[in-house]
Amino acid sequence: MRHRFIPSLAAALLAFGLSNPVQAADKVNAVASFSILADMVRNVGGDRVEVTELVGPDGDAHTFNPTPADAKKLALADVFIVNGLGFEGWMERLETSSGFKGATVVASKGVTPRKMEDEHDHHEGAEDDHDEHAKGGDDHDKHAKDENDHDHDEHVKGEEDHDGEGEEHAGGHHHHHGDIDPHAWQNLANGETYVANIRDGLIAADPDGKAVYEANAAKYIAALKAEDEAVKTALAALPDSRRRIITSHDAFGYFGDAYGLEILAPEGVSTESEPSAKDVASIIRQIRDDKIPAVFMENITNPEMLEQIAKESGAKIGGTLYSDALSAKDGPAPTYLDMFKYNVGTLTSALSS
Repeated sequence: MRHRFIPSLAAALLAFGLSNPVQAADKVNAVASFSILADMVRNVGGDRVEVTELVGPDGDAHTFNPTPADAKKLALADVFIVNGLGFEGWMERLETSSGFKGATVVASKGVTPRKMEDEHDHHEGAEDDHDEHAKGGDDHDKHAKDENDHDHDEHVKGEEDHDGEGEEHAGGHHHHHGDIDPHAWQNLANGETYVANIRDGLIAADPDGKAVYEANAAKYIAALKAEDEAVKTALAALPDSRRRIITSHDAFGYFGDAYGLEILAPEGVSTESEPSAKDVASIIRQIRDDKIPAVFMENITNPEMLEQIAKESGAKIGGTLYSDALSAKDGPAPTYLDMFKYNVGTLTSALSS
């Protein structure tokens, strides 16, 4: 009888959802738009929060196209944590299609946005800039600013309002952020703001966990502050002549501003399409004219393009940087803090030699 009773009881408990009082269903169900935010939420939420990420390791949120399975994940969520600043052009479309009824937490709330100055003018005059640069134009300050602004010209106009509307958004083929740079997490001081917003969002969803979330957030913010100082110290040691680099995607503007590097993104290159021969030729001229010591690939882009550019320009391939996504767990940047440690190590190793 005993052997019959136990399975019967287990079945009854299962039917009433009581088979395990510590199931994930009893936790706060949080969906994060991409892997960097998901790691932050895990650090703040601890064991009280079940975290799902929509765009996973090495994924490109710019080209992400939500599926019905993603809509189902969001429909079951209590909290949806997003970057904001126009980063997730598909966000509102997904929220609407999923019937999401929970709270949306914008992690970048309170961050001072970095403006991509003169982006529209630069787009209109891109051909002129190519020609002027090929002739050896030496207006260095203007050129550096323009180059830093160009990459997002390929994006759909108006996505800075993160409407997620329109055919371009629905297809996930464009990622224009207007004149606002959405990659604010690339400054660790902004990362602290992200963590505070995540903490407050989780407390609103789960008031009983307030003490846990506050303690976890305080510990995590202290670690971010310590890493911020370590980054500043490491990069301050670089000579002025070694503080200019090219990356394959314009995602490091906040990083450059915070830590004293001039980071240029090549003209005409997005994460979504292969550059033309003309684009590649222009990048090579840029590297030679501006005496760029190193070019860096990013984990969300195709490495072949920069390998070709480095070979033809003589610039050094400095390595791979993690920008919009973490690595897999067994990779070099599985967490937000690891991403900074790895990126700074890669930068200093390449630029110190």
